[in-house]
Amino acid sequence: MMWGKKQKEYKYSDLELVELIVKFGKAHYFEVLYDCYAHFVYNKCFWFVNQEEEAKDLTQDIFIKIYLNLSKFKGNSKLSTWIYAITVHTSINYVNQSKTKNKPIHLNDQFYDKEISNASDGSEPSDAELLDINFKRLNEILNKLPTDDKMLLLMKYQDNLSVNQIVEILNIKESAVKMRLLRAKKKVMELQINLELALEKNQIV
Repeated sequence: MMWGKKQKEYKYSDLELVELIVKFGKAHYFEVLYDCYAHFVYNKCFWFVNQEEEAKDLTQDIFIKIYLNLSKFKGNSKLSTWIYAITVHTSINYVNQSKTKNKPIHLNDQFYDKEISNASDGSEPSDAELLDINFKRLNEILNKLPTDDKMLLLMKYQDNLSVNQIVEILNIKESAVKMRLLRAKKKVMELQINLELALEKNQIV
């Protein structure tokens, strides 16, 4: 689902719908919100867990959190941005708490400042180079990346988010987002080269 696009449209503004849910507490109004964003949230959850049933369970947990925190939504951002942020941070916490995951996802600025200072030199791979990779191969490569790298690339290139939107959702510095995107793109290109070399080797053999 594209950024900001609802699965279904409703006749209320975002703030009006939230006020109806919070003031009256009627299930119907929350069902309207759920119908609009369930597919959106599920797709994001699937980024992190890559398992249908696990993504469904995580989606339900996120909508419980959304419901419990609706009174905090003041309309300062789009409802889709607010829901996106809850989805990403809840999913990150879930992955970090999972015993099956070996490497935690870091989103704090201190971690990214260290990443920036340790960044290797070299030119940034162009968007055209990434898009030149066929869809099947690109999916294979993305699934080999650390979850946080995959998440940032999908936010940027699948959901078409700007760097500023990613900053707002993840609540980290702009420089951290840019550096992490750069490193993720480099990893994609390195994996692409390695896969091509492996295929050539197999063909020779």
